Amino acid sequence: MTSIASGTQSLPGGEIRARRSPLSNVWRAARRKPIGMAAGLICLVLVLIALSANQLAPHAVDAAKFPRLHSPSLSYPFGTDNLFRDMFSRILVGSRISIGVGFGAVFVGTLLGTTLGIVSGYVGGWADLIIGRVLDVMLGFPPLLFLIFFLSIFNTTRGYSFHSFLLVSVAIGIIITPTTARIVRGSVLSIRTLQYIEAAECVGNRAFRIMWRHVVPNVVAPVIVIASIQIGNAILAEAALSFLGLGIADATHPSWGGMLQDTRSVWQAAWWTAFMPGLAISAAVLSFNLFGDALRDILDPRLRQS
Repeated sequence: MTSIASGTQSLPGGEIRARRSPLSNVWRAARRKPIGMAAGLICLVLVLIALSANQLAPHAVDAAKFPRLHSPSLSYPFGTDNLFRDMFSRILVGSRISIGVGFGAVFVGTLLGTTLGIVSGYVGGWADLIIGRVLDVMLGFPPLLFLIFFLSIFNTTRGYSFHSFLLVSVAIGIIITPTTARIVRGSVLSIRTLQYIEAAECVGNRAFRIMWRHVVPNVVAPVIVIASIQIGNAILAEAALSFLGLGIADATHPSWGGMLQDTRSVWQAAWWTAFMPGLAISAAVLSFNLFGDALRDILDPRLRQS
């Protein structure tokens, strides 16, 4: 009886912890990484602004009926530009292209990079060699020079259209593909030698099934982290293209980089024409980078206790 009774006693420190709810997990992460969570809220606000920009803008973006180069005031919170347009409305609507291209480019780059990284890391051999050399060639080109070269050849039309939006997103997605592919490849190499992968191979599973069912779920966390960081880089790349006149912005579809290009001749006379679009670009890039860093610290088990 003594042995039976002692066998049923609970072990010290072995209490079963209640499963945390999603809200409690979010609150716990916010307490650990307040700056990252604040940046995440800013990212969410920017996305919501981009989705409802036309409804939030107080004036039409192409309306040229306001005082020229009016400084920021209650009537014009961000001032007016050299073409008699309200900058506050243009910055709100410009978020659609800047943030939209950022998400589109990251989707393309993440899809390509994840696929190449998984195939390279799991298959190995000649596939790893070929993919590795292709990625090295892509990294050898300066990113901005490659974007100018790509768009000069394929984007023959100027102005906003779905075709131009897709081409710019693909071009920026290509330049962020190598970074994603190398990170995913490193994760796959560490997963490739685990016992459950060997067990799946022993029972006769095909390589594609193993990669889809066992490898992909285990690389989701690093993919989410690198994607959140790359959004800021994609927004910055789109702004650079628009500033150089290779973007997709026009009079009725502005972008933050295009606004800088339109007003660069009056920066010294009207500081807000450069400050306001630059502030929007900086806030978006910094917010997504800080949120990505916090997400990395939360999802990486090696950094959870730091």
